[in-house]
Amino acid sequence: MPRDLFGDVTRPSISIGNRKWYTVPLSLFTHSLAVGLVIALPLLAPAVMPAVFADGPTWIVENPPPPPPPIKKIETQPEPLVRPAYPTEPLTGIAPERPQPESGWEPTAAGSGIVFGDAEPSTFVVPPPSPPPPPRDPVRIGGQIRPPQKTHDVRPVYSPLALAARVEGIVIIEATIGVDGRVLNARVLRSVPLLDQAALDAVRQWAYAPTTLNGVAVPVIMSVTVTFTLR
Repeated sequence: MPRDLFGDVTRPSISIGNRKWYTVPLSLFTHSLAVGLVIALPLLAPAVMPAVFADGPTWIVENPPPPPPPIKKIETQPEPLVRPAYPTEPLTGIAPERPQPESGWEPTAAGSGIVFGDAEPSTFVVPPPSPPPPPRDPVRIGGQIRPPQKTHDVRPVYSPLALAARVEGIVIIEATIGVDGRVLNARVLRSVPLLDQAALDAVRQWAYAPTTLNGVAVPVIMSVTVTFTLR
């Protein structure tokens, strides 16, 4: 037979009128005793209770920030007195300077002159101007520099090939003449193929009188011609 699940709800087996008379007073006494113990136990153990300060709440006061350091007064030192390089007061007791000869002044008489100063006048000898140094590089013939005079001449010799071909013509050569008049260098300016070497061989044996510039011998550059003709 199935169990009646809701039977106890619809038909309870215990009713209010069946309880004992002392149930309610016993329950009230038990609850009152439990509440009293909860209140009385903390009072009986004061060490367990938190301490109560009678003076009131404690205020936490923070230390004030330190005052700023006093501002030190910087003492400025007076600037040193700079004296001007020139005198600010007029000088006294200085005699005026004697007149000096102007630049480029020369005595009227060559080789003599007068010296100004506190001493007595005296004569002095003016040395002659030194000649300008001779040029190191050869100078070209022209203007005040005239062609030097030939002192030694050598006739060119026909080569067998040029003689067999019966070649005639003029070979122009640029020659550098040294301070002693000898030919230092030679090169062909106008060429005749079969006659160039014979012309160079002849010009290199020529000699000239030294060329002077301001009384000093200088090397020169000049052009010479060598003529080849068959007789």
